[in-house]
Amino acid sequence: MKHYAGLDLSMESTQVCIVDENGRKLVPEKTESSPEAITAMLERYGPIERTVIETGRMSPAICLGLRELSVPIVCIDTRQAHQSLKAMKANKTDPHDAAGLAQLARTGFYKEVHVKSPAAHSVRKLLYEAANSILTRSRETFALKTWAMKIAKRRGLKKARVALARRLAVIMHAMLCDGTLFQA
Repeated sequence: MKHYAGLDLSMESTQVCIVDENGRKLVPEKTESSPEAITAMLERYGPIERTVIETGRMSPAICLGLRELSVPIVCIDTRQAHQSLKAMKANKTDPHDAAGLAQLARTGFYKEVHVKSPAAHSVRKLLYEAANSILTRSRETFALKTWAMKIAKRRGLKKARVALARRLAVIMHAMLCDGTLFQA
């Protein structure tokens, strides 16, 4: 009989739910939020056909770690998962979320999202921090900072950081493509 798992991640613990191919809940259990602990817990209940988690802050590390340990895992968009779980009319709790994700794993009713490599996440962080430094620490005024500060006034500082990080990425990409050197 095939088994499917849903993982609801949090910082310290992960709620795991395993269902069979008929949708019967077999295991609702909590485990440590590390790829090794999750893998050990899943292996106790036999081979898992598919495991589903939502995108989030911890998802890349857990997803990539589980793949290295040969766990068949799929990462799905949080908004899609939220809509599907809302349709199931379950209260918003970690065990219910894990059970809903396990049902999505069983039915295949999801759209997989790409999990970026750790290197890509490092660059994405490096740009966000650069944008944060420009907005909050830089005393100089220049066109890029003025543009981002206008966004901050309209939409908030967090959105301005993201917009500025994206703009910095576009500028860096253009510099790489045409070989332009940075001039202070």
